[in-house]
Amino acid sequence: MAGRNSRQSAAVSHQSSRESRAASRELRAPGREQRTAGRERRIPGPESRVTSPDPRTLSLDRLIHERLRLGIVSALSVNDRLTFTDLKRLLHTTDGNLSVHARKLEDAQYIAVEKSFEDRLPRTEYRLTAAGRRAFEKYLAHMEALIKAVRE
Repeated sequence: MAGRNSRQSAAVSHQSSRESRAASRELRAPGREQRTAGRERRIPGPESRVTSPDPRTLSLDRLIHERLRLGIVSALSVNDRLTFTDLKRLLHTTDGNLSVHARKLEDAQYIAVEKSFEDRLPRTEYRLTAAGRRAFEKYLAHMEALIKAVRE
């Protein structure tokens, strides 16, 4: 008798869990699911449709737009030159992060790097190039236009 009751309770438990799964699927109506050959396939609801991006955002200078590189270019735009240590302290970053991002800006010729020695210690100085200043000004104008468009 005891074995029979446990089988019955297991069957009831299995049935109730199946019903609760069906009920929860009904609650997920916007992203409905279909069963196809034993696997579930999500059908996107109208709220998940992707619209084409605004063309104004596509022309952002991705090289400058990254947070640390934007900080480097911003700092150099208001200072004639800054040392590696100055930038590191100003941007609260690590040696590795700063050197990687500065190298990307240098490769794009947005900044110029001068390495020298002072009292037998290496000294690295950065300055913004004319191309870097133009790119930064274009980036700022673009961001200002985006902000203006959003506020209208």
